[in-house]
Amino acid sequence: MREVFPIVVRGGGDLATGTIYQLYQAGFSVLVLETEKPSAIRRYVAFSEAVYEKSWTVEGVTAQRAQDLTEAKEILQAGKIPILCDAEAQILQNWKPYVLIDAILAKKNLGTTLDMADTVIALGPGFTAGVDAHMVIETKRGHNLGRVFTESCAAKNTGIPGVIAGVGKERVMHAQEAGILYNQSKIGDIVQKGQVLATIDNTPVYASIDGVLRGLLRDGYPVTKGFKIADIDPRISEQKNCYTISDKARCIAGGVLQAIMMRNKGCWTWKK
Repeated sequence: MREVFPIVVRGGGDLATGTIYQLYQAGFSVLVLETEKPSAIRRYVAFSEAVYEKSWTVEGVTAQRAQDLTEAKEILQAGKIPILCDAEAQILQNWKPYVLIDAILAKKNLGTTLDMADTVIALGPGFTAGVDAHMVIETKRGHNLGRVFTESCAAKNTGIPGVIAGVGKERVMHAQEAGILYNQSKIGDIVQKGQVLATIDNTPVYASIDGVLRGLLRDGYPVTKGFKIADIDPRISEQKNCYTISDKARCIAGGVLQAIMMRNKGCWTWKK
């Protein structure tokens, strides 16, 4: 099975999608493992949307939900990326891939171990290279974004979003209470501060700044208090960015590809 799916990626959100996309374009066969209810904010550029929509295309590359490994292989043979709902990675109890990439971005380890694959790579904080994974990739914006760590770990999560056009935490909105999210806007909309973007049950969710609504949870998604629900880009001229992989995701993907090559120099037996 590892010859069929040499690379397994845990997570299919927007940052994970940057990595999955780059590996696919580099000629590798990839199997994606997701939860039954993904909560990606930048949904338009997240392969995890295939869990809901059956298939989802990002920049010309299509991911398709598979019910089992047999269907996953058929999807792969059709030139698409298969996604299985297996949040606990139970499928790896019977085999292990050459490379496992933890791209859940949960800011903590949700069960990834060194023995899951010959090469285990983790994105972001919550992992220590040599302990939880062979290599860790920096995901925090700044000088080290995309850097490969073979020792130590990525920068700690500060809870403060990266600054875009001088705006940091103000551009991200979180649920003020628990309930069901009902959208009144859609990704790509130009919004103004104070505008109602959605409601949580009957409570309005207001835009925190002027800009482009870059990310928004799916309509009808159940949220808990403090849950991230929306993201506004203050650069109105960058509306097109809502539909393409971000610079951050591409940089992280480059780090992942570098890490794979570092661990497998001269080994191309598992290339598609």
